[in-house]
Amino acid sequence: MEVIRLFDLLPRYKDKFKPKEDALAGKESGAWVKYSIDQFIEAADHISYGLLKLGVRPGDNIATISNNRPEWNFLDMGILQIGAVHVPVYPTISESDYKYILTHAEVKYVFVTGIELLDKIKHILPEVPSLKGIYTFKPIDEVPHLNELIELGKQHQDDAKLKQIKAGIKGDDIATLIYTSGTTGVPKGVMLSHTNLLSNVEGVYRIFPLDEHCIGLSYLPLSHVYERMNIYTYLYLGVSIYYAENMGTIADNIREISPEILTTVPRLLEKVYDKIMARGRKLKGISRRIFFWSVSLAENYELSGKSPWYKLQLAIANKLVFAKWRAALGNNMRVIVSGGAALQPRLSRIFTAAGIPVLEGYGLTETSPVIAVNTFDPNGTKFGTVGKPLHNVRVRIADDGEIMCKGENVMKGYYKEPDMTSETVASDGWFHTGDMGTLEKEGHLRITGRKKEIFKTSLGKYISPGLIENKFKESPFIDSLIVAGEHQKFAAALIVPDFSHLRSWCTVKGIPYTTDEEMVAHETIRKRIKKEIDHYNTFFGNTEKIMKYFIMDREWSVENGELTASLKLRRKHIMEKYSRQIDSLFESNKKPAKKLQKAMA
Repeated sequence: MEVIRLFDLLPRYKDKFKPKEDALAGKESGAWVKYSIDQFIEAADHISYGLLKLGVRPGDNIATISNNRPEWNFLDMGILQIGAVHVPVYPTISESDYKYILTHAEVKYVFVTGIELLDKIKHILPEVPSLKGIYTFKPIDEVPHLNELIELGKQHQDDAKLKQIKAGIKGDDIATLIYTSGTTGVPKGVMLSHTNLLSNVEGVYRIFPLDEHCIGLSYLPLSHVYERMNIYTYLYLGVSIYYAENMGTIADNIREISPEILTTVPRLLEKVYDKIMARGRKLKGISRRIFFWSVSLAENYELSGKSPWYKLQLAIANKLVFAKWRAALGNNMRVIVSGGAALQPRLSRIFTAAGIPVLEGYGLTETSPVIAVNTFDPNGTKFGTVGKPLHNVRVRIADDGEIMCKGENVMKGYYKEPDMTSETVASDGWFHTGDMGTLEKEGHLRITGRKKEIFKTSLGKYISPGLIENKFKESPFIDSLIVAGEHQKFAAALIVPDFSHLRSWCTVKGIPYTTDEEMVAHETIRKRIKKEIDHYNTFFGNTEKIMKYFIMDREWSVENGELTASLKLRRKHIMEKYSRQIDSLFESNKKPAKKLQKAMA
């Protein structure tokens, strides 16, 4: 069956794959609640009927503010089947962003998970003139439940009308309006069509080593195009989709269902690795030595050209150490796909050597999202790159080093922003990504920085902070950092320690751990972090070295505004929020950073 619109995935799934009870699954009250493809289709149809009865018409915008759950998919397909536009919104954005998005998109109906999210937005809803109603996925007294819409649909089924509307929907019609998380300025509404997203499904499905007998565990927000496109790909392949309860239960959920694939962002992989290393540091004697020998061996892993002696050593490490890592991931994990931000090449090597292949990819919301990804093809993967462009996406590097791409995956434009669209998408269809990179001779794409983030020092030297930041994050002592130094004589940084690793390290060293604030002022810890800075500075030229730094006493988070909903640094906000600390690094006539740190501890 030809898939032209996203909702065509449902009848294709039903026709192509054997019936099973868990096309979708979510956890409620400690138990997995599973849905077959027939139940999926039935729920989507009833939602379509219900929305039609409410007066929703093609082109109307319907918003969801929810965690991942099967009902999200039911609603997604129910919206798309009647030609309406799905506007998925992050559950973790600010009140001002909620108000802006709902108003700017002229949303007609909003669906939220439950009382917590309703409380966040209910006082701004009267200020959204287009809004006609709100529903929840969890039952509460204040507003109608999704089941009431489904029941409305059951009472007003009009199969002929629904078929007529579906037949009139074209691949080029807008399917979704996704507001970027906005590292600067107000969010931008990216218009993506059915064809945009399905072209990306067609480009990536062959990369996944999966079939209808496999399970995919999903935890990344469906409001982000990355995970949403992955879910459509799973439906195309007949893979069962299980939604993790939350970030804290991922490890438990993996053990319960033993998935074959997990899509993630680097931050989770970094946390997983940190926990593995923390357990390793607790080992004693020969067990501890074997553990760290195995990790050291994995750090030098190459995909080809391995000597017989290395292969023998790796086989021993796999049996004694890495088998336990794989068991912790359910023993069935065929691949982990990482995207959304730069992944440390060291982690790719280590996990792949451990028999847990990690494929890094690259893309943007505006490109539906994947532009390039590493694969299992011969020469398909190169550590430190984001792989080769998809077969149906063209990539070129502009004269100034900016990455540009062209293909059916490129967005229709920014909602209500024609001028901004024309600035980003050239008249000949080439999309300006805003990222800098190079295409290597084998065809792999290497990201070298963000165009707008590159700055010039007072000595006239250009610095790409992203490259420096990603290298320094290889240190187990550093969770995050941001490099500053525009119009200054040198580069400096705000550094967020990996407090979990720091606690473990202090235990091994016999240093009593009190509070994060006190520990970053501890002389022994400051010397240890300086040792890390000195080490990673050796990878850079003099103009790129971190000459001064300020150690933060707390993690950066979405809630405190330092990270976007997709866990990227909100660079401008961080620079403004911590301007006092940054100024202390550059202004010699002010209090030195170290003294300021102690004063603020």
